Amino acid sequence: MSEHYRQLLDTTIQHLEAMKSRGVRHVAVAPETLRALAQPAPRTRIAAPPPPTRGSRREEAQIFQPAAAQAPAPVAPSFPVPAAVRTTQLSEPRPDKAAAFAALRERVLACVKCAHLVSSRQNVVFGVGSLDTPLMFVGEAPGADEDAQGEPFVGAAGQLLTRIIQATGLQRGDVYIANILKCRPDTPGQSSGNRKPKPEEMATCIPYLHEQIDLIQPRVIVALGATAVEGLLGKTVGITRLRGHWQTYRGTPLMPTYHPAYLLRNQSLGTKREVWEDMLQVMEKLGMPISEKQRNFFLKG
Repeated sequence: MSEHYRQLLDTTIQHLEAMKSRGVRHVAVAPETLRALAQPAPRTRIAAPPPPTRGSRREEAQIFQPAAAQAPAPVAPSFPVPAAVRTTQLSEPRPDKAAAFAALRERVLACVKCAHLVSSRQNVVFGVGSLDTPLMFVGEAPGADEDAQGEPFVGAAGQLLTRIIQATGLQRGDVYIANILKCRPDTPGQSSGNRKPKPEEMATCIPYLHEQIDLIQPRVIVALGATAVEGLLGKTVGITRLRGHWQTYRGTPLMPTYHPAYLLRNQSLGTKREVWEDMLQVMEKLGMPISEKQRNFFLKG
């Protein structure tokens, strides 16, 4: 069995297991797909791998810089999903996802459950990205830039997150990005800065995030920072202990990693490499191709 065929098979099994964990018991598969699956796996000639290469220090340094520093050339997304998965549908048709998402958005934008946040916010920050993506990023709460623009991760930390996404070979619009809290935590008496959401604020707001996740049904969730992990999993263990170790959110693999804001404060090569190692695990879980150059980012020469 070729490595490519094995990756496709593993991806199919992971997808079906995720559906089973969500309560799906039957799937409909097109007849032509069943006939294709009955065929023996194609034999392919395996070429010798090229010698490992590393990006230059200049290239590596640019990966985790804000997006405004340098706009990379567009790279087509690559999620090698087998035909058996692409043609799979639930036995009972789901409500239109876009319509359900639009209805959810309207409810969130009109939310007034936290009076103190309502009085200080400029915009509700719902979320942004593809509704059919297998990859979802969850952060903590909007900051001042996000509150002003009504979109998550658009400030300095957001530009950095965009660069990390692009380093995997994807674009920002290929994933979905949301937060635990949809309103910026108020900072009375402060002209700038952010604060961590309070437990009661997260408890009030997180059902909206749960609905977003249930509608998107990503195959992998990346939790950015300790607050995102706490909100999704209820774990208050330090992020330094959790990062890099797979967790599970209601049957979906979840990778905790550092928040991009932490990388802005800590510019060490080792910390950047840790985040990149977490993303390599995410890419492997999704069956994305990984080049030797990508594997060697931030390795000391």
